[in-house]
Amino acid sequence: MNAWVRFRRSLDRLTLYVPLIIMATLALVSWWLVRSLPELLPTDLDRPVRTEPDYQLQNFTVKNFDATGQLTRQISGAAATHLPQPNELHIQRIRIFAQNELGSQLTAEADQGISSDNDNQFTLIGNVRAVRQADARTPLTRLQGERLTAILNEDRLVSSLPVVITRQRDVFTSQTLDFNTRSGQYLMQGRVKATLMPTTEKPAISKN
Repeated sequence: MNAWVRFRRSLDRLTLYVPLIIMATLALVSWWLVRSLPELLPTDLDRPVRTEPDYQLQNFTVKNFDATGQLTRQISGAAATHLPQPNELHIQRIRIFAQNELGSQLTAEADQGISSDNDNQFTLIGNVRAVRQADARTPLTRLQGERLTAILNEDRLVSSLPVVITRQRDVFTSQTLDFNTRSGQYLMQGRVKATLMPTTEKPAISKN
């Protein structure tokens, strides 16, 4: 009789742990399913990549402001089409305004623009015209070409095609260009030509 009582008591104590055992088992099964599900499901490698436009814009303007409310960037266009692959925004008759914290201002326009790199890089194509406004560091500078890339977060204009640079009355032509719009300095490579106009200022005459 005593053996039967001890068995019943042991069985009663064991039943207290049954819910914990069940919960632990379910937790282990759930963990195994989470780990194994990507391997169990077939990968859809043959699924075609979407290439058709997913949205379009007409006569739009996008503005960015800094923490003080100062306008830092404005992108406008007659029309735009976004292609999910390769994640590009193609803009017709694009116009760009950019201003950094030093106050350097850049305006640019072209027949077409392609935006990439989270709207920090714009490739301008066809009748490209860019103007870096004069300030205390550099005079008014104009650029003309057929293809120019504006890297706005780096304050740079670069081109691998011929560009005409007009700096005040001086005119330069270059096969390639890397223009720092922050400092006003530019690097020209390849066949470079320059037309330097004489200054109109009269030299100072010292009197003894």
